[in-house]
Amino acid sequence: MNKKATVFAGFLIFLCSFPVLADTIKLGFNYPESGRYKDLGLQQRLAAFLAVEEINNAGGILGKNVELVIRNTAGSPERGVTNTEELIKQEKADMIFGGASSAVTIASGKVAKKLGRLYFGTTTSANATTGSEGHDHMFREYPNAWMTANALGSYLTSTFDDAKYFYVTADYTWGWSSEASIRKFTNTSDTETHPHALTPFPRAFIKDFKKALTEADASGADVLILVLYGDDLVRALKVAYEMGLKDKMKIVLPNITLGIAQNAGATIMEDVISTTPWEWMIPYQLGFVRGQEFAEAFTEKYGVRPTSTAATAYGIVYQYKDAVERAGTTKTQELIKALEGHEFTLLKDTQQWRAFDHQNLQTVYVVRGKKRDQVVNDPLRSDFFEVIGSLEGDKAAQTLTEWQAERTGANKPPHL
Repeated sequence: MNKKATVFAGFLIFLCSFPVLADTIKLGFNYPESGRYKDLGLQQRLAAFLAVEEINNAGGILGKNVELVIRNTAGSPERGVTNTEELIKQEKADMIFGGASSAVTIASGKVAKKLGRLYFGTTTSANATTGSEGHDHMFREYPNAWMTANALGSYLTSTFDDAKYFYVTADYTWGWSSEASIRKFTNTSDTETHPHALTPFPRAFIKDFKKALTEADASGADVLILVLYGDDLVRALKVAYEMGLKDKMKIVLPNITLGIAQNAGATIMEDVISTTPWEWMIPYQLGFVRGQEFAEAFTEKYGVRPTSTAATAYGIVYQYKDAVERAGTTKTQELIKALEGHEFTLLKDTQQWRAFDHQNLQTVYVVRGKKRDQVVNDPLRSDFFEVIGSLEGDKAAQTLTEWQAERTGANKPPHL
């Protein structure tokens, strides 16, 4: 071998001594582009693209460009599963995130684990996502039903002491766990005193909401809890308003997004009580500068205000970047170690990826719908909520003992 060949061979050996990264880091985005959660999906998509654009403009992740590869779940768990397989096997995605339905997220996350990838749940609130169905490859950014119910219950019990409740609940995983959690924290577990009506999911019709709300009206309840989400919640709110129920009882929602409020309308949303982990006006009310910067960048780029579901998708992309850079790799097992127990501050106050269940601990805000005049005075008619209470994430979430009890009840091990 001549001298040049020897030098070249040595150079190849030198290159091979370093771990090889792909030319791009691919993020698989599994979200509802169509279906009843399409508005939530659009917000996630806009925020995800904004985060990727910002990251690439700043040099990418470990010097590599980030590519967003998308699939439409249409709110279907079966499509979510197929999409996740395609994103990992065909597209070679390094991580998967997205979703606006707990059923889709849970089913998709199991496939991601089987194929060795992380799955970050966005707008998924069922306790099961990081509880009875949780696993080491699932990380959930959004507060679960337990956390929102704990924050909401703290406010309701101090404000509506001894009130009679009526629940109208979507008949699926999130609905069941949300109702059970709110009952626990409002001391309304007696179903005879505080009855409920179930509505079909995912194919509820106006007649289903009218039937349930007629039962609520006849019950003489003081507080009406609408355990519904997305388009179902919007339609139920409109039916309740048309039936004059706002004049008879206080309407409460487990959680709310700006998109849902806009679709329902400012008049209907007046004085409605709910919870949220983030909405664009909260950083201004509470002084979170980075949250204000995100809200302004999003609004300037898209001409609409970002919602909590947008903030969740945006935060997940940045948290994945942070984990990869701290771990120095995109390898899943190393990223799990980097994420577990990690505290960070991004769009609000301090958050943490809790180690034992991978639930993101963050403050939950209790909000009330502003008066219609205040809403329409905003240039984009989007200033819907004022903060009237809050509960920090470590106080809102299940304890280890409570979480393990949920796992045991589902015949799952007391660890991920």
